[in-house]
Amino acid sequence: MLSLVQSIFEQIFHFFNASIQLGETAISLKDIVQLVISVFIFFFLCRFLKKFLKDKILTRFSIDEGNREAISTLVSYGVGTFGLIVVLQASGLKLDSLAVIVGGLGVGIGFGLQSTAKDFISGLTLLLERKIKAGDFIELDGLSGYVKEVALRSTLIRTRDGGDVVVPNGHLIDKQILNWTIDSYVARIKIPVGVAYESDPLLVTETLLNAAYLEPAVRPEPAPKVMFVGFGDFALKFELWVWVNQIDFEPHIRSSLNFNIEYHLRMAGLKIPFPQQEIWVKNYRQNHHEVDSSLDSQSAISARLSPTQVKVPQTASLSLRDLLQQVTYFSNFSELQLRQLIEVGFRRKLSKSQILFRENDPGDAFYIILSGSVEVFVEKLGKQLAVLNAGKFFGELALMLGIPRTASVRAREETVLFAINHAGFQKLLQDNPDICDSIVRELEKGQSELSERREELRKLGLLEEDEDDANPILWMRKRLKTLFSLV
Repeated sequence: MLSLVQSIFEQIFHFFNASIQLGETAISLKDIVQLVISVFIFFFLCRFLKKFLKDKILTRFSIDEGNREAISTLVSYGVGTFGLIVVLQASGLKLDSLAVIVGGLGVGIGFGLQSTAKDFISGLTLLLERKIKAGDFIELDGLSGYVKEVALRSTLIRTRDGGDVVVPNGHLIDKQILNWTIDSYVARIKIPVGVAYESDPLLVTETLLNAAYLEPAVRPEPAPKVMFVGFGDFALKFELWVWVNQIDFEPHIRSSLNFNIEYHLRMAGLKIPFPQQEIWVKNYRQNHHEVDSSLDSQSAISARLSPTQVKVPQTASLSLRDLLQQVTYFSNFSELQLRQLIEVGFRRKLSKSQILFRENDPGDAFYIILSGSVEVFVEKLGKQLAVLNAGKFFGELALMLGIPRTASVRAREETVLFAINHAGFQKLLQDNPDICDSIVRELEKGQSELSERREELRKLGLLEEDEDDANPILWMRKRLKTLFSLV
């Protein structure tokens, strides 16, 4: 029995040590097992190296997640390739003897492994170009999510629902991909809105902008914009365009905006229509008895099935259009010009005691108080000049003449302002040259105030010689053209 066991072990030993001639190199099964074990060990060491580089070393150099992923992947694969060559050489296997085998595998790759080879090359391209990197938020064929990892063969995408999708790299190279975050997460969202045909477009514009500015996720710059996109079968079609800081939170932001829009439309008395159909009955006089009974029956059914119509009370909030028309220089603006004025403006929120501007600051904006109140004071004297409540406006002449602030303004409570800055007012005047003439005509009614303002500029040394005209109106016209680059 002992001799039988010994004989079996000798045969196994002989089997493992039996050499196979591979080109000019003799290799045994024992060498192959050792080689496989060495490759697996080296493989796990490369994975550890990649994780160590990405999480421990590269984080110290303030490198972003996408670049850390690319660098660690390339380094680990490079070290792995070099290590594989070293292991093969150490095992006594000459690489030139593998030329025939590699050639045969090349033919196999060319026919049977085309997609795999393509994925590897595509992965290398993605890692080198870095147009798609870890942390990016992308959309592809209806799939949207965060890039979790870019490897040589495939890319791992984490969806909003928390699932991980493996996408072959060749698919990413061949398809058009929307990368929302190649530079930043800032992007625009469009919200379609339909209102009844009898609605006032200017009121719709103001209402949608109010809804947009109440959403904390909406950026004040670029300012929200309302587009009148067309005339639908049942409604006037608008779109609210807003810019947000985190486009990957788009479903949550869109939902919040929809809630805001519905509420503000309801409060403003603006109706959202629904598809309906009118039926015309011929030969009414001949069949009036049947028709009347039919219509009465249908009316009774409709009365039971239709939702109760509740008249929504109007809010006491001030209309921005009415407030703008109270400003002397905008009082003669048409509906379209007022809409443009509302669109170039933006909302600004002030907390209690927050300073809006100080004395001698540039007069580069005009303000209307939508809610809350502010106080106007002189810091040097510690004297309060006035308290302005909701509906009041200030700074219009400072904006149009470029005059430094003569006093400081701060919020007495939480306050919301409608503001038009220099850039917005310049765009309005450049797009509508006739507005400049309308403003000048209004200014003609207060030449004494213009003379005082011009004297202030002269004392401050801010009045150019070619502007120092004896006629205040001519001076004002030149001033507007100079400040706002008008032709």
